[in-house]
Amino acid sequence: MKPVRLVLVDDHKVVRQGLRFILDPDPRFEVVGEAGSGEDALRLVSELKPDVVILDLNLPGIGGTEICRRIVDLYPQVAVLILTAFIDRQLVDACLRAGARGYLLKDAENLHLEEQVLAAVHGHTALDPRAAGILTDFLLRHKPPPEDLTLREVEVLQLMAQDLTNREIGARLYISENTVKQHVKQILAKLEARNRVEAILKARERNLL
Repeated sequence: MKPVRLVLVDDHKVVRQGLRFILDPDPRFEVVGEAGSGEDALRLVSELKPDVVILDLNLPGIGGTEICRRIVDLYPQVAVLILTAFIDRQLVDACLRAGARGYLLKDAENLHLEEQVLAAVHGHTALDPRAAGILTDFLLRHKPPPEDLTLREVEVLQLMAQDLTNREIGARLYISENTVKQHVKQILAKLEARNRVEAILKARERNLL
């Protein structure tokens, strides 16, 4: 299996070195580039096409949220994982709306960065518990979108809520992994959700789960 290719974006070199210290020894990961500004981050992503960008929000020049939005718009196959020291409702909401695959805090006692990166690569949303609570509150205050899920899509959604992978869902339903991916894509579109976590939260609000 090819290692997950990462670009680290933080304006503090010592933070980037710390992330390298965590990730480099693990053969599942390969740090292919570092950037200290938003402009450099965009250039590196364009050149290197990494799997994951670990992105701080407090950057000189273009801010982290806008960098996230541009990366997701230009390179939707790249997962952006926010790693920051700041948290509030507006920041979490803005980052997830910009397409971030996760929101993690540098002060977390048990960051488990390796597991969070792998979760992002496999289409899951990696959220610090404090960020997850803010996201839940935000979604509950919004009018749920209309949905016209098929029975099969509801079945897939229920298994998504059990945190099963696409392969595991396919095995349960006796369908191919590619078919599951198509169902997941349709579910996200119909629920107007950017990722699986948001889809599950919206589905629960609609009493679909």
